[in-house]
Amino acid sequence: MRKSNVDLFDPRTVMDSDFSPGGLSASSSDSDFAFAFNDSNFSDRVLRIEIIPDLPETKSDGEGGCTSIADWARNRKRRREEIKREGAVDVLVHRDEQILPDTEDVVAYENQDEEPVAMVEESPASAGITLNLLESNIGEEAAHSKDSSWSMDGSTVLKVKTMHISSPILAAKSPFFYKLFSNGMRESEQRHVTLRIHASEEAALMDLLNFMYSNTLSTMTPPALLDVLMAADKFEVASCMRYCSRQLRNSPMTCESALLYLDLPSSVLMADAVQPLTDAAKQFLATRYKDVTKFQDEVLNLPLAGIEAVLSSDDLQVASEDAVYDFVLKWSRTHYPKLEERREVLGTRLGSLIRFPYMSCRKLKKVLTCNDFEPEFSSKVVLEALFFKAEAPYRQRTLAAEEANSTYRRFVERAYKYRPVKVVEFELPRQQCIVYLDLKQEECLNLFPSGRVYSQAFHLGGQGFFLSAHCNMDQQSSFHCFGLFLGMQEKGSVTFAVDYEFAARSKPSEDYVSKYKGNYTFTGGKAVGYRNLFAIPWTQFMAEDSQYFINGTLHLRAELTIRPRVTLASEIET
Repeated sequence: MRKSNVDLFDPRTVMDSDFSPGGLSASSSDSDFAFAFNDSNFSDRVLRIEIIPDLPETKSDGEGGCTSIADWARNRKRRREEIKREGAVDVLVHRDEQILPDTEDVVAYENQDEEPVAMVEESPASAGITLNLLESNIGEEAAHSKDSSWSMDGSTVLKVKTMHISSPILAAKSPFFYKLFSNGMRESEQRHVTLRIHASEEAALMDLLNFMYSNTLSTMTPPALLDVLMAADKFEVASCMRYCSRQLRNSPMTCESALLYLDLPSSVLMADAVQPLTDAAKQFLATRYKDVTKFQDEVLNLPLAGIEAVLSSDDLQVASEDAVYDFVLKWSRTHYPKLEERREVLGTRLGSLIRFPYMSCRKLKKVLTCNDFEPEFSSKVVLEALFFKAEAPYRQRTLAAEEANSTYRRFVERAYKYRPVKVVEFELPRQQCIVYLDLKQEECLNLFPSGRVYSQAFHLGGQGFFLSAHCNMDQQSSFHCFGLFLGMQEKGSVTFAVDYEFAARSKPSEDYVSKYKGNYTFTGGKAVGYRNLFAIPWTQFMAEDSQYFINGTLHLRAELTIRPRVTLASEIET
């Protein structure tokens, strides 16, 4: 037995049809009223559908209408422009021969000494539909005036469709019809109801009405499903919106269709009912453009909704968050050349998708002086990033976990090609820096048998350096082992004499223990290190009881000091 207190209009309510085989029809006969569709024996009202012409530029291309997602998108753009020109759409309720006040701004008209005679309000559709509730005599007169091609407000009527409807069935599926049939006014008791729609909406409305009886649609092409989806949004039929969303989600996804789904109207009901579809579209774009550098030109041409989907991904394959920051600036300058508009979109949309806590300190300094951001925004994100960097590792993990299901995941680390590092720099008494690099156990596992992972660049004495962790063969014992190396970025013929020391945290004390010391005179592109940092085989290093993984993380430290340059006597004489 069904629960009598179930809210039929809750977008989260799952209809029986959602669980039917293939999702194409209702699973039980008690929710399938297809037999009553347009049948006077099971109907209590008559629906009169007046079909008026579209504007010339909004007509479908060809007699067959939209045959592709591209056609549908073009037509929808034209319809949006038409709606902007026409302004708000009204719902008119007429009583006998009385006339509405001659103004477009009327919200309500009521004589306090008499009962209400007219009401004008915005249609819940907010686009392209005019609904007239006519008295019986007016409805019958219009129905019998077949020679007339003009409606009450002077619009040309191409044709009229009349069908029998059941108000309980429509009201159970749609808050729009529920309010229409139960508003307590005399009009809600009238037998004849008139809807006015554009010609391009006719097929979608008929499919929607049929769905409200049968829980199924006869059409399965993406353009037709999108038309029905838009009609279902206008008439608040959440179950049909979920149905269309599911069918579109099961259809092959393309970049064009994914971007179109992300550009659908964002009403509250729409956002909830079509969330799985928009999530799938975002995931498609994020997966396709995971390697931004490979598709840089394509990603630069994405609209705002598309770039947001790409930047929201944790799996974005970029060198570092510094690269993400540079790319966002490049995209925003391309699409928003005006500074005011660029600041707006960066401050309210894209800026929150840059994970500033994982940017290098050198790049954060540039954020503070970047004119593309509002100064208040720059100060806030840089301060937040520096506080995060100063937190203990366990606290950083806690902050990241708290944002695991958030839209803006600024504390969640991406799958960077170059691993983030923490750097402490000293200028006196000698130029020195201490670099901390953390690697997850899973990352180390993926290095076998010959992989390597690089750190982000850090700087000492104006020169860039990096760390690289390897899985390599020990030359003496011929077994796999963990190696750590220090390299200098190639930049001319500059040479640096550096003392360095590698250390790692180990159990049970969990303190850093020195593993290797050395000195080396670096030139551009050179690297130095130790092939077997822990002097154990790879299997022992990766074992469950390994002393080097603490809570699943390997903590490495490198200390670099620039050796003082010895001045030769010949140089003094010179």
